Amino acid sequence: MQLKQALNVQRGEMVAFVGAGGKTSALFRLGAELAADGWRVVGTTTTRIAASELLNAPGVLAIGSSLRPEAISRALNEHNFIFLYSHIAGDKAIGLSAEAISTLADAVDSDVTLIEADGARRLPFKAPYLHEPVIPIGTSLVVPTVGLDVLGQPLDDEHVYNSAAMIDQFGYVPGERVKAPWVASVLRDEELGLKGIPDSARVLPLINKVPRNGYQRGRARLIAWLTLRSTRIQGVALGAMQAADPVYEVRRRVAAIVLAGGLSSRMGEFKVLLPWDNRPVLNTILERLRNARLDETVVVTGHHGDRVRAAIVKEGVRHAHNADYKEGDMLSSLQTGIRALSPEIAACLIVLGDQPQIDTRVINDVLAAYAEGRGPIVAPSYRQRRGHPILIDRMYWPELLDLPRGGAPRDVINAHADEIAYVNVDNDSILRDIDTPDDYLRERRLAGLA
Repeated sequence: MQLKQALNVQRGEMVAFVGAGGKTSALFRLGAELAADGWRVVGTTTTRIAASELLNAPGVLAIGSSLRPEAISRALNEHNFIFLYSHIAGDKAIGLSAEAISTLADAVDSDVTLIEADGARRLPFKAPYLHEPVIPIGTSLVVPTVGLDVLGQPLDDEHVYNSAAMIDQFGYVPGERVKAPWVASVLRDEELGLKGIPDSARVLPLINKVPRNGYQRGRARLIAWLTLRSTRIQGVALGAMQAADPVYEVRRRVAAIVLAGGLSSRMGEFKVLLPWDNRPVLNTILERLRNARLDETVVVTGHHGDRVRAAIVKEGVRHAHNADYKEGDMLSSLQTGIRALSPEIAACLIVLGDQPQIDTRVINDVLAAYAEGRGPIVAPSYRQRRGHPILIDRMYWPELLDLPRGGAPRDVINAHADEIAYVNVDNDSILRDIDTPDDYLRERRLAGLA
C-alpha cells in the first residue's frame, strides 16, 4: 500500500518524522504520493538535511528569515510539492524554526505540512539528545522511524545514534547486538521514542527496510506487537521506502469478541461448555485465539454466565455479561462485547463460541488481510460462502451499536459489501458450528475425538 494510506493522512495535517533509518526518504515519498493526487504539499525541517536531498523535491525555496507566503503559494502552484529551507551552510540545508512552521500552516494555502524534526547522521536507530526532537505546535501526526537493518548491529555510537541514552535507560550492555525487543522498548518509551510528541498527536511508527518475505519480516512484526503495548501508539507500519508499494502492512490492535451466552435451545445442553479434547469447547477456542496473539479477548456471557466465568477464570481473558441474552440473540451479545472493548482497539474479530474447529491459520490470514489494507471488513470464504470469524474495523461499530432489536450484524456487513475483503480457505470449518447433538457428534468425528 502507499504511505499516505498507511498513515491515513488528512488534509490540514502537520506530519512530523522523527527517529532514524529512513525518515527523510519517508517524508519525500509521502510528499510525492500526495502531490500526485493533486495535494499542495509543503516539506521542511526543524533541523538540517543534506543539501543533496533537496533534489528529491519537485520544487525548493529558500525563504531566509521571512515566511514569504505569496512566494510559497506561487511555488506550490507550479510544483504541488515544495521543500522550504532557510539557507545553505556548507553541504547542509538549514531548516526553519518550529514557531515559523506553526505559523506557516495558517499563512500558506497548502493542504499538508511534512516536517523532519530531528537528525540521525544516517544511522538506522536512535535515541534523542536533550535538545531534540523539535516538533512544532499543531503537529497532528508523528512518525517515529527505525531501520530494521539495525538488528544484530553493535549497540555503540558507530551503529546507533546516542546509544548511551538506551544503555542508561534500560541497562543494555554496550556493544551487545541490538535485539528486536530493544527496538520496541525504545520506540514506545516516553523519554526516548515518544519524547516531545504532543499529547494530541497521533503516533504511528514506521519500521523501514523490511524484506517483503522471510524471517526478517517476522522480526519486524514482533517489534510492532511489542511496540503496541504503549496505548499512545495507534499502529505500526512495516515496509521499505524504496519499494514500489512502500508499506506492506500496518499492525493495529485487534480484539476478539467471543459470543458464548446463547441459550443452546437446539442442543439441549449448554454447548460452549461441552467437552472437547479434555476441556470445554470454549476453552479450546480461547487457546486458538491466544496462539494468534490478539491484543484483547472478551467473552460475552449470558445463559449460565456463572459457569462460563468459572471456566475461563484462568484463561487471561475478560468477560462481559449480556443481560438481554434471552431475547437479544447474537446482536445484543455483539453490542455488549463492543461496549466492553478498550478504547485503543482498532478492530474486532467476531468469534462464535460453538466453533471448536476454528483454525489459527484462518485467524492469522484474516488478521494479515486487515494489516495489509485489503479491506476494513475481512471475512473467510469457502467456495464463495462467508463464514466466521469476521473482522470489523472500528469505523463500523457505531452502525452495529445503532441496530435495533431484531437486526443482525450481517445487516451492517452487507450494507458495505464493496468494502469486504474475502480470504479464501481450503476447508469448510469456517461454516460449521455445533447447534445440535448431531452437529456435535459430527465435529468430534471430524476432529478424531470419537
